[in-house]
Amino acid sequence: MAKVKIPRRLPADPVDRGSLFTVRFALAIALMLAGIAYLVYLTMVVNEPAPGGPAWMQDLGDWNFLVGFGLFFVGLIVSAHPATPLGRGRGVVVGMLGCFLVGLAWICVYYALAQDIADNVSPFAIFNDLNQKNLVVGIGFMAVGFVFATRWE
Repeated sequence: MAKVKIPRRLPADPVDRGSLFTVRFALAIALMLAGIAYLVYLTMVVNEPAPGGPAWMQDLGDWNFLVGFGLFFVGLIVSAHPATPLGRGRGVVVGMLGCFLVGLAWICVYYALAQDIADNVSPFAIFNDLNQKNLVVGIGFMAVGFVFATRWE
């Protein structure tokens, strides 16, 4: 008796992909955008030569960077869940490699601009403000890459 071949579903089958926009994915995007907006506001308004912005942000000092990058990293971590497009299939590989490469690039750019940063003439204000904490940001991106790596099957 011959065996009956059962057709396999393709990886791009819409049944396997699930919904593209979920509440978790919207939350992840909102957290990442909030982190970016916080850092842009911090760099453009609060840390200018004539400081402005809310007093509570000025009082936080360097902790502001933790808030901004923390929101961004938490958003990336939330997007690593299988209910989001980055948390399943090829999205996991894209998220993992993307975070690893961005972290590596962040550290390499920091070291390439290290002399300009020491002289406080770097064209990137955020690198000037962070100084040695740029290494923590690069390693943070790599740590988020490891979160994606744990989702890889």
